[in-house]
Amino acid sequence: MVTKSELKYIQSLSDKKVRLETGCFIAEGVKLVGEMIAAGYPLKAVYALDSWESPDTSIEVTRIEAFELEKMSMLQTPNQVLAVAMMPQQIKALDLTGQLTLVLDGIQDPGNMGTIIRTADWFGIRQIVASEDTADVYNPKVIGATMGSFMRVSVTYKHLADWMPTVKLPVYGALLAGENIFTTKAPNGGLLVIGSEGKGIRENILDQITHPVTIPKIGGAESLNAGVAAGIIIAQLTR
Repeated sequence: MVTKSELKYIQSLSDKKVRLETGCFIAEGVKLVGEMIAAGYPLKAVYALDSWESPDTSIEVTRIEAFELEKMSMLQTPNQVLAVAMMPQQIKALDLTGQLTLVLDGIQDPGNMGTIIRTADWFGIRQIVASEDTADVYNPKVIGATMGSFMRVSVTYKHLADWMPTVKLPVYGALLAGENIFTTKAPNGGLLVIGSEGKGIRENILDQITHPVTIPKIGGAESLNAGVAAGIIIAQLTR
């Protein structure tokens, strides 16, 4: 049985301010929580239905009823288990040499953010630098969309207009007017900037783009989803 105070605390973790104050966030679902346990990710508490079997019997699990899971869950259809996890205490230092680093400028949709992190993981990108108004990596919807990739891809938030001029590397940017991404030579390292869903890359960092690239349009669609565009460009630049 979950106490009222426990339930209130778990529900409060949907708020970014509370997540930052407590250093905790929510992860949900059989696959995600199972992967976190298998990876030894630090968990503060695990709440699950009797039907859920933990991959590690040494993990303490609070057994709850379905109606309790529904109250604490951020999902429309709760999936057997919810974990309160702890954010890493140490943030990995950026290492920009010899690798492609993804830079996100104002990606605010949690689903897109999670998809981009998952895509970065697939192509071996280990770090992302994001503008301060980009979706919080520990937002429950972002965590869910990453499908566990948040454990392997670090996300650092910076004021891009101040940080980018300090980086002396090639900077690729997804723009409408740029070199065809399918003929662009894959770099040994550098930055790839992906702009927001509605506004693209903002004016205050446009002058930092040294290699504008574009995905040639063949059909009639007005634009590409930011997550899809990022996937296509990353695939080409890491080939």
